Amino acid sequence: MDIRPIESRDNEALAKVIRAALAEFGANKPGTVYFDPTTDALFELFRTPGSYYYVATLDEKVVGGCGIFPTENLPQGTCELVKLYVAKEARGTGLGKQLMEKSMSWAKENSYTQVYLESMPELKKAVSIYEKVGFQPLDHPLGNSGHDGCDIWMLKAL
Repeated sequence: MDIRPIESRDNEALAKVIRAALAEFGANKPGTVYFDPTTDALFELFRTPGSYYYVATLDEKVVGGCGIFPTENLPQGTCELVKLYVAKEARGTGLGKQLMEKSMSWAKENSYTQVYLESMPELKKAVSIYEKVGFQPLDHPLGNSGHDGCDIWMLKAL
């Protein structure tokens, strides 16, 4: 597997990976990235200053991705870990953890001091991975992600 920065040619494949994963776990509901129009234009979204997105490929096929985004109204020094999705055929390989760690390393190198994320009960496998790498649960959301379909909020110091 190869992990590299996002390219414009990745938009369609990434949107398919994200929506397939959400549908598979029954998390394709309003208020999530499933219906977020930026899901179809991730390359453009991640041109935002303070953001970065990694794409994972297997034999030139996009099989996952993860990024960092300076979500509106987060506390000073905080970024959001966003759009961590891995295609079914690449799960169980440690790829999700690799993508997450690479993204958090980028955040730390770029002066962020903590990482926030949002998830939902349908993605409990991902939530357990977040806990294992040190994310702590919060009882309320931070910032303004626009994803009111998420009701699990977590924070990790870098």
